[in-house]
Amino acid sequence: MDKNKAVILEKRVSKVIENLQKNNMLAFYVQSKEEVISKIKKLIKEGDTVGVGGSATLSECGVLALLRNGKYNFLDRYKEGLSREEIHNIFIQSFAADAYLCSSNAITENGELYNVDGNSNRVAAILYGPKSVIMIAGINKIVKDIDEAVVRVKKLAAPANCSRLGSNTYCNAKGECQAFLLENPNMTSGCESPARICCNYVVSAKQRHKDRIKVIIVGEELGY
Repeated sequence: MDKNKAVILEKRVSKVIENLQKNNMLAFYVQSKEEVISKIKKLIKEGDTVGVGGSATLSECGVLALLRNGKYNFLDRYKEGLSREEIHNIFIQSFAADAYLCSSNAITENGELYNVDGNSNRVAAILYGPKSVIMIAGINKIVKDIDEAVVRVKKLAAPANCSRLGSNTYCNAKGECQAFLLENPNMTSGCESPARICCNYVVSAKQRHKDRIKVIIVGEELGY
């Protein structure tokens, strides 16, 4: 990255980290995805029970490979051959995990987290259950405010995730949310597809339980 761009980026990230910490969330910055694993190793202990949310970012950073090394009690939702019921049981077990790893759809400059889910096991775990929630997010997830976060999900995150999941939705077919066909779309506007992945909308602001949520911001683009 150009050094001048890097300077501006780090100033913006510093502002985000300061505001996350004001909101009682522990926040870190690493320059590359290669640094993520060493940071996670400091935040979880060998023998910990660990669950994960659906995330392209975790795969890109090698997090799943780390959790499968036998040193953790990994509730592996991606294990080959699992039935739908077994996956559901893993989701339930994850609420009692020592740590829950996932990404965020957007992080505002004000230190808020914005997440939208279909099954909603991820947003449920972010809100309550696991002792520690560790989020890994690339700099592409940083937005000015909640309004920009809403647009980001409808124009990029949801279409890309629907493509990843093979969901039969308008945004998968057209590349952006059907909400933009409306004269005045709002946060929850969208398609009527049974495969819709935008069902529950969660904003995490000032936290009651200090440092339960931990955010690792990575200085490169990751995930959707």
